Amino acid sequence: MEEHPKLTLVRKLLAKAESPAATAEESEAYTAKAATLIAEYGIDRALLARDDPGSDPVGDRVIDLEAPYALEKADLVSAVAAHLRCRAVIAIRRTVDGKVHTAHLFGHASDLERAELLFTSLLVQAWTGVQRAPVPWRESAAAYRRSWLGGFTYAVGRRLEASESDAVRASASGTALVLADRTAEVEQALREAFPDVRRARPRELSGSGGAEGWSAGQRADLGTTRIGGRRALG
Repeated sequence: MEEHPKLTLVRKLLAKAESPAATAEESEAYTAKAATLIAEYGIDRALLARDDPGSDPVGDRVIDLEAPYALEKADLVSAVAAHLRCRAVIAIRRTVDGKVHTAHLFGHASDLERAELLFTSLLVQAWTGVQRAPVPWRESAAAYRRSWLGGFTYAVGRRLEASESDAVRASASGTALVLADRTAEVEQALREAFPDVRRARPRELSGSGGAEGWSAGQRADLGTTRIGGRRALG
C-alpha cells in the first residue's frame, strides 16, 4: 500500500532532525511543519473512517524498550501515544538477566502508525541530546540524564497537545465528536485486554537536567499505572 504523502514528508523532516549535523535552529524550523502534518494526517484518517470504519480499525502493537533508561523511554512513548489518541500499557518482566520493559500500544491503525513513527524519531533525538548535554560536576550522570529525559518528554507532550488541538480547531465541524468516539473505542479495547489497569504514582527525579531537557524538547522535531508487573502511563 502506497504511503500517504503527508507521512512521506514527515519522514523526510524527521530524518533531517535526527542527523547529528542538524543545528538547533534547523531542528526548530522543521518542528512546526512536522507536527502540523502529523496532526493533519490524524484528522484526515479519522474523518475518512467516519464513513468507512473498516478502513481504520482499532488495533494494538508491542514496542520493546531497551536499557538504559527504559522507564524514561516508557514515559516518552506513553506521552506520544496519549497525545496522538492512543494508549500505552508498560509491561515489566523480571528475568535472570534483569528487568525487561515493553510498551503495549492501543489505538486506531493510523494513530498507531503516526505514534510509532514519531516515537522512533524522538527517541533518536533524545538520545543524541542527552549524550551531548554536559553533566554538572559532582552530580550523578544517571540522575542528571533521567531528569533531562523527563524534561524532554514533558516539553514534547505540551507541544503535541497544542498541535493536535490546533488541527481540531481548523478542521470541519463535528470533528471533535468523531475523535471522542474514536478515543472511547480505544479505551474499550485497552480495558478488555487489561481490565484491572490503574494509574501509577508520579515518578520523582532527583537530577538537575530537567530545564536543559525541556529546552531540547522544545527544539525537537515532532515531524504510570501498575497491574501486577504492568504499568500504564499517559
